[in-house]
Amino acid sequence: MKATIEDVKQFWNDRPCNVKHSEKDIGTKEYFKEVTYKKFIVEPHIISFSQFTEYSDKKVLEIGCGLGTVGINFAISGADYTGVELSEESMKLTRKRFDVSDQSGNFYCGNAEELSSFVPVETYDLVYSFGVIHHSPHPEKIISEIKNYMNENSVLKIMLYAKDSWKNYMIDAGLDQPEAQYGCPIANTYTKKEVLDLLDGYEVLSIEQDHIFPYQIEPYKKGEYLKQPWFAEMPDEMFGILEKKLGWHLLITAKLK
Repeated sequence: MKATIEDVKQFWNDRPCNVKHSEKDIGTKEYFKEVTYKKFIVEPHIISFSQFTEYSDKKVLEIGCGLGTVGINFAISGADYTGVELSEESMKLTRKRFDVSDQSGNFYCGNAEELSSFVPVETYDLVYSFGVIHHSPHPEKIISEIKNYMNENSVLKIMLYAKDSWKNYMIDAGLDQPEAQYGCPIANTYTKKEVLDLLDGYEVLSIEQDHIFPYQIEPYKKGEYLKQPWFAEMPDEMFGILEKKLGWHLLITAKLK
């Protein structure tokens, strides 16, 4: 039986993404600070891809805000921020994060496949979604809905999982899984050609590949960043090349045609 949107919602309600990235008291400033630190240490390309400061005084719509790690950075950088999230448990933490950080935003909980049914339709300068759309039963519906929130000057930035990637090869071999927690109901992967097909009606400006997780899992859970032996012996330049060729993340920037 195919997984449903309710299956996806339950999965992320049971354990919101990155919720265990800190042992501090959940919901405190110290907790959120540590979550952000760990996220950006492991995925530094998020910072350069997101270009937070470029959207000061501009309208940003994020599809799948999770714990609000990216959202709070847009808000702190001066963006007029709106976050959408399927998981109520994740949204509770995002709202708490904005409260303790003295930041404001607009928040909507619901299925992004039906975005215009619960988020007022208006034009945004940036529509952003990092690692979310590929978990939907119908990613093409989200992509179609997003068009309602863009004009010819709007930018779309999304991250989708890469089919031609180190991690996906390990998953196929039974040596890895898409998410840290077991049992993710849906995790679609894409070739660059499949990205172009998905983004029908958009002009794709760039597709870049990045991110291989190099660390040993058990030390990482304790906040220790010890690389797997095969990556520890690899020169940084070589590892960087590997990430650009076989990274798990496809970083896509597009506009409406």
